[in-house]
Amino acid sequence: MPADSALDPLPNPLSSHAVWLKNPLAILAENAKGGLVVKGQKVVELVAQGKQPYTPYDEVMECGDLVILPGLINGHHHFYQTLTRALPQALNKPLFGWLKSLYPVWAGLEPDMLYQATRLALAELLLSGCTTAADHHYLFPETLTEAMDIQAQAAASIGIRMTMTRGSMSLGEEDGGLPPQSTVQQEDSILADSERVIKRYHDASEGSMLQVALAPCSPFSVTPELMRNSAILAAQHKVMLHTHLAETIDEENFCLQRFGLRTVDYLDSVGWLGPQTWLAHGIHFNDEEIKRLGAAGTGICHCPTSNMMLASGMAPVQELEAAGCPVGIGVDGSASNDGSNMIQEVRQALYLQRLKYGAQVSHFDAYRWATQGSAKMLGRSDIGSLEVGKQADIACFKLDEMRFSGSHDPLAALLLCGAHRAEHVMVAGKWRVKYATIEGLDVASLLQQHGAAARKLATKI
Repeated sequence: MPADSALDPLPNPLSSHAVWLKNPLAILAENAKGGLVVKGQKVVELVAQGKQPYTPYDEVMECGDLVILPGLINGHHHFYQTLTRALPQALNKPLFGWLKSLYPVWAGLEPDMLYQATRLALAELLLSGCTTAADHHYLFPETLTEAMDIQAQAAASIGIRMTMTRGSMSLGEEDGGLPPQSTVQQEDSILADSERVIKRYHDASEGSMLQVALAPCSPFSVTPELMRNSAILAAQHKVMLHTHLAETIDEENFCLQRFGLRTVDYLDSVGWLGPQTWLAHGIHFNDEEIKRLGAAGTGICHCPTSNMMLASGMAPVQELEAAGCPVGIGVDGSASNDGSNMIQEVRQALYLQRLKYGAQVSHFDAYRWATQGSAKMLGRSDIGSLEVGKQADIACFKLDEMRFSGSHDPLAALLLCGAHRAEHVMVAGKWRVKYATIEGLDVASLLQQHGAAARKLATKI
């Protein structure tokens, strides 16, 4: 075996190159206190404390000052909303009022604006230890018909895994919906482009970097017919389904008034109740609805910061998990958060659920939601944990800031003391972040371009 090598430069494993991440300060994996070995895209060995790997390795990375987690998985976001953070006209409003304030602004989205917004959101996520992100893009004004192509290009430039959902809105104000007519599309156009995007971009193979799901926006912005037809199309192509549901009482009342159904009854009526579906928010369910969702295996993405910011309520995570629902975590849009920081979102999930259930909710629960839970929710079995055969998606954190001084349990300290950025991040066996810097990204240029796009968009009303 080679002698231990210095951390600088950080080795990037090739297909035949094996790296031992040795003796971490702490690691979120079973029987792996001696670290793990990465070869190619995968974890090939977990090393017990005090042991040497049995796998031949080419490089050693000393990890004595690093806390190692599985890459965090963000289950719900709206990347374009990085352009409208803390916008004055949208402040201090609940969901419906907040949307009404922002829809006219978002109607002015242009292709380069979306490209910059997507790149910035993904960069922000990656720096926070996130290795897979699901984005829900549902705005397709006439100037932005190729939004999915723009997002696919942006994700490739950052090097993060993405579940790209082809969202949609078809029920405008003139038809009794919430969004203005300028932001909705005809349903035949939506379905045709949905199929195009699936055929062009969806990769169902193990280790996929880009997958596609279909995501009509919400009960108050699409018709039941579009929901049903999207479900049929998704089944034909074996892709997942995603939408917002049960986020607010206003939404529940809308469903009752328009469809004569509560939200879960509505979901069932359009053929969405099943393991092929994950829902954003999932706050306002009664006991019977939770049982039905769990029996169906429908996933729920808990979005704690957004729910607090818009005063929407608290997702009943314990009951949902106990019933059988996969539960993950999402940062939600960067105009209802107003950030894209995944490790901070895990902390918020921990604290909000403690407020609901008590101090017995542990940091391990929060980590589970952000890793294994989110992976299962997205229909993926190849990511979400540090295990032999899984993808080498790894986030490494240091505890060298004032906020961590005096801490004793490293895994607990990451959340309780407020970690906000990763030191190194690996995606599919390649280091995408080294020393808190994204490989190959000109951050100054991105900030300049993104800031200019945000200012331009804000003038479009």
